[in-house]
Parts: sequence; structure tokens; C-alpha cells
Amino acid sequence: MEHRLPASPHMENMSVNIPEIQSVADAINDAIAGAGVLVIENENPSGQHSLLFQNEHAVACARWLKQESPWKLDYLSNVTGIDWTEDALKVKFGKDAEPEETRGFLESVYHLYSMEAPIGPLVFRTRTGNRSDDVSLPSMTPVWRSAELQEREIFDLYGIHFKGHPDLRRLMMWDSFEGHPMRKDYVEPDDYEYEPTPHADVLKKSAAHQNPPAKGGDQ
Repeated sequence: MEHRLPASPHMENMSVNIPEIQSVADAINDAIAGAGVLVIENENPSGQHSLLFQNEHAVACARWLKQESPWKLDYLSNVTGIDWTEDALKVKFGKDAEPEETRGFLESVYHLYSMEAPIGPLVFRTRTGNRSDDVSLPSMTPVWRSAELQEREIFDLYGIHFKGHPDLRRLMMWDSFEGHPMRKDYVEPDDYEYEPTPHADVLKKSAAHQNPPAKGGDQ
């Protein structure tokens, strides 16, 4: 099967080609039995569509893209975490959405390039089962070493546990820090380990939590 690499209309001034996304999904599904790769369309003006990998086949799909695919995507430029809350998904899919469409989850999103062609970015993502007790995803560090620190950052800030990561620990926050600051439902504490006595804005916030304003009629 031939897979052409048409130039992206959104990158006319750059010497980078992007594979037609459906042809990439088809190629992976042809090469890896049961891969189940899906295309996630992006309705924004950028039109940067992506691939959704099933977790049980994600590493095999990644290795194929890097080592055996026609595109030889050998460079992972960046990894991004996303927190999809139930409320955000209800806005995205509308009030008539099915329950499975609005079940919150976390995502890890990867941007790939080929340094030889050049080709890129090709974007793929993996998703957790939910936002609470099913938050594990396969690590891409065994395939692209550049994922190591970026997955650690996502673990730290979003709470995704990357299976197969060689050194998964916090990167930006200290070990005893509680919670994950980039989660959309994260609530800052009234005080901090480095500031046990609240003052200035922290004091105002602490006082507001301890003495909430009276509700209507209760003056």
C-alpha cells in the first residue's frame, strides 16, 4: 500500500510535510493486529488532526511509527497533558451526549517528527479510563528517550502514572506535595509548607474560607 505525504496547506512556508492522517491510521491498523487506531478530528482552523492509540497496543504502534513506517518518525518533540473533566466534555458534546461521551479522563499527547524526511508534526494521544482510580498509561520513554522528563512533568502536574517509565517521580513539585496543580479541580491550600503563617493575599484567602459570607437573609 502506498502512503503519500502531501504538503500541509497550513504550513506552506515550511519545508515540513504531514502525512494524511487517515492513511497513517490505516497503515498502523494494517501492520499491527487489533491496534484499533482511531482518527480524532480537530475542528479548529489549524486542522491538526491526531491519532488515538489503544493503551494495550500503544507502545507497539509507537515503535512501528519510529522503526518500520514509511515516515520513520524518530524525533519526539514534546508531550502534553490534558485534563478532560465531565463538565468540559458536556460542553464539547452537548446536553444530549451519551454518558460514555462525558466520562472524564486524562490524556497524554505526543508530537512526532522525522529528522531525515523532514516530516511532522504527527500527533497521537492516549487516554486514561477516568480521572480517579484508572489513571495509568503506557510510557513512550522506551521508544523515544525524550519522553522521560516530559512524562515526569505530566505525572507531577496531572497525576498520570506512566507504566514502563524508568524513573517516574515528581519533577517540579516536592515529594510531599499533595495533589496535581494542573488538574482543573485542583484547590490551592490556605497556607503552604514554605509559608506556614498566612499573610497578604494568602491570609485573605484563608480568612474567606474560614469565615464564608452569610447566605441570603442570614445577616
